[in-house]
Amino acid sequence: MRSKTQNSIINPKLITIVFSFLFIAVMVLLRTSSHHSSPIITTSTAECTKISPSLADALVHYATTNITPQQTLKEISVSLRILEKKSPCNFLVFGLGHDSLMWSALNHGGRTVFLEEDKSWIDQIRRRVPSLESYHVQYDSKVSRADELMGIGMGMECRKVVDPRVSKCGLALKTLPDEVYEVDWDVIMVDAPTGYRDEAPGRMNAIYTAGLMARNRENGDSDVLVHDVDRVVEDKFSKAFLCEGYFVEEEGRIRHFNVPSHRTSLGRPFCP
Repeated sequence: MRSKTQNSIINPKLITIVFSFLFIAVMVLLRTSSHHSSPIITTSTAECTKISPSLADALVHYATTNITPQQTLKEISVSLRILEKKSPCNFLVFGLGHDSLMWSALNHGGRTVFLEEDKSWIDQIRRRVPSLESYHVQYDSKVSRADELMGIGMGMECRKVVDPRVSKCGLALKTLPDEVYEVDWDVIMVDAPTGYRDEAPGRMNAIYTAGLMARNRENGDSDVLVHDVDRVVEDKFSKAFLCEGYFVEEEGRIRHFNVPSHRTSLGRPFCP
């Protein structure tokens, strides 16, 4: 997702596809609005139904830039299918990037929150798109600690389903904004932190915490997506803590799990 530290992908075909997604969303919104409103033609004036600010911002952004999301069409389509079923919903994204406007627009009417490690990048995006809800987070664990943290994650404390803030598991992220812990997230995407070299922050804690929040929700289930599963950390930690038994599908570098609430079935094992 975050292309500020890596080379951007310039793909005109993908720009067209993303723009098409957003155009379809606009058409659906307008059609829905017209079905629930009084006739728009009056004797003196004709009113038009405005599109939402998130859709307007996204349309303008993708129509005027040659920087495209780093996910492929097939990878984006996995999340799109989920959002078509669940939107408007609560959507939590680890990472803030050039695709953030797209995710916000595709979840029109819902709440989409972005968690980002780079404060200067957040400030830059906020100046350009103040409508996006984003928060600065810090990650202490580097990719080089992955094996150590995997060992910690196998301990009994990491198998207990509790609020991450009170978890005794060394993998749980405890310093996220309070509102992140207090929402039942219907969709969670882990596409940050950086994670592409040994000394960079790794996604071990983010993947574990995403799974813990899904299990600890009041009821229902969460669709959890992990990007860059071609990398060792994302591959191993998603299988271990989101569980192969909850696996739904994989397309390219995106892997999809559906994790149910464990609070409604206290005897449910951490992994099925």
